Amino acid sequence: MDDLLAMQACNLLCLLENYQMKYYFYHILSWPQLIYVVEDYNGRIVGYVLSKMKDESNECYGHVTSFFVLRTHRMRGLATKLMSAAQAAMEQQSHLRNFLMEVKVLLEPMSMMAINFDIKQGLYP
Repeated sequence: MDDLLAMQACNLLCLLENYQMKYYFYHILSWPQLIYVVEDYNGRIVGYVLSKMKDESNECYGHVTSFFVLRTHRMRGLATKLMSAAQAAMEQQSHLRNFLMEVKVLLEPMSMMAINFDIKQGLYP
């Protein structure tokens, strides 16, 4: 429960799209294996990725719902590690060799770091 509150606090801190606590409960009950957090040395959550799987017709795909690393902890590879862990878990969960990962990108204005990260992750053509 403390982790969910800390994730929500990160989300409210500076993300453009915010969620009520019931949405975090829905994710943790439905896809507990697709939620990852990163903590600092004091055990405080400084980043997280909240993911889920979608099954539509014959296609299974992963969806990153929310993804965040505090400004004070950026440029340390944490975002890459979080996204890699989520992607690996989604690939394992899908039981398929090929799957589509959907990411809805809401960026802070003029956030070149976020755009460059997304390009490196292959989220832009």
